[in-house]
Amino acid sequence: MTTVSVIGLPVAAIDYAMAVAWILGHAAKADRAYAVEAANTHVAALARNDASFGQAMSRFDLICPDGMPLVWSVNARLPPDKKLTDRVYGPTLMLETLRATNTPAAGFRHFLLGGKTSTLETLRANFGEKFPDAVIADTYSPPFGQWPEDELETICRRIRDSGANLIWVGLGCPKQECWIAENKDLLPPGVYFGIGAAFAFHAGEVRQAPGHFQKFGLEWAYRLLMEPRRLFRRYFTYNSLFVYYFLRDRMID
Repeated sequence: MTTVSVIGLPVAAIDYAMAVAWILGHAAKADRAYAVEAANTHVAALARNDASFGQAMSRFDLICPDGMPLVWSVNARLPPDKKLTDRVYGPTLMLETLRATNTPAAGFRHFLLGGKTSTLETLRANFGEKFPDAVIADTYSPPFGQWPEDELETICRRIRDSGANLIWVGLGCPKQECWIAENKDLLPPGVYFGIGAAFAFHAGEVRQAPGHFQKFGLEWAYRLLMEPRRLFRRYFTYNSLFVYYFLRDRMID
């Protein structure tokens, strides 16, 4: 698999079909924990700007280009016949993986970790309607705030007892990425996803950007319009940093 450094983050030149094939192949191995991230400009800029988060991302086995600016950056380094035609959007990757395992003989089991209990119940119901033969083995909503000392043990036990090999972690960025990276050697075998806002999207709690916003790399603008107080600082800071690091690296090259 070809990877391209995007402001220091090794992003795979990959589409949905390739990503799902990689995910299912590694989930079937059941030999260790694998980490997957659908990275946008926030993740890339934070990994470059924050050494501890950059170290966490270095432990991920597959980093997909979630944001269109990452797709454009990857394509700038690829020959014409290898260029990507679309991003690998985290929420859609989740649906594509569920669709690929929507058969009784698949042998794959999903675990939903994070979010509110009500959100997880809605997700389980929604996925049950759309993908009736995809197995949601278990869900778990961790305590709000400071976790008890034995929380990792509790989570690992729940995952192990469920037999899940596809674990969707929705704790919010950067918490979910740091948690996966920090505990990767202790987690039960399977593929772990830092899935961000996908839980809220698929539960119908947050509206996704219209397709034309996504196509032109303006999903951030739509989400900013929807949640300006919460997202203004993040987008202003990390979109600016992404552009700065990208231009600086191109000048050095």
